[in-house]
Amino acid sequence: MRLAVNIDHIATIRQARKAQQPDPLAAALIAERAGADGITVHLRTDRRHIQDADLDALRHGIGTKLNVEMAVTDEMAGIALRVRPDQVTLVPERPRELTTEGGLDVVQNADAVKQFTERMHDAGIDVSIFLDADSRQVEAAKTSGAGAIEINTGRYAEAAEARSPALQGSPSPGSPALPGGPSAAAVQTELNRIAAAARTGAAAGLQVLAGHGLDYVNVTAIVGIPEIVELNIGHSIVARAALVGMEIAVRDMAALLRR
Repeated sequence: MRLAVNIDHIATIRQARKAQQPDPLAAALIAERAGADGITVHLRTDRRHIQDADLDALRHGIGTKLNVEMAVTDEMAGIALRVRPDQVTLVPERPRELTTEGGLDVVQNADAVKQFTERMHDAGIDVSIFLDADSRQVEAAKTSGAGAIEINTGRYAEAAEARSPALQGSPSPGSPALPGGPSAAAVQTELNRIAAAARTGAAAGLQVLAGHGLDYVNVTAIVGIPEIVELNIGHSIVARAALVGMEIAVRDMAALLRR
């Protein structure tokens, strides 16, 4: 399973002081040396963390895959066509959200997503769509022409957090429900939803990725879903890096994915 490290919150620390450090490119290079298979950033419309100049630096500086999360807008399409990342991941955006709150509704935005995807493909840029674990959304992503989906693991992570630290020994989806009452059942339900969406995506010929809220404990059960080939993980890695350093934080997460 591949690991793409999201370095948005390296930029968040920098922007808190409007300073020059820490440098997202430096963090990306350390992550690559520590075993990351790709670097992910979200260029938000409000530019709260990653800036346009960061994209240029990353495009020319890293040696692995550059994945840029962005909203489905003309502005973002123009930036993608200029920077030419290896992949764009289409995500929803709400002005006052702390982080992305859910998957993109591909069903409701089918025409816009299809047009955006066609523009990217014409430029040789791969397209993934961040969506909730819903078969209708997976099928709509396939119809749009995207080659990959990223399943939102946020609801699973929230359920797992409510049950932590007991999740550590949780079984893979499809096994009997976890012991421990309603919170265990909620974790199992979300795992089953993710696994079902992953199977639907793989059967449709899509690359299946996942991410959002994953950490060093709850990632273990997600690794057990065979259709998922890549995880995007950011906040938990950057949070740990603040205590032990970026190299150790990435190495430890990569080890969990490849164990």
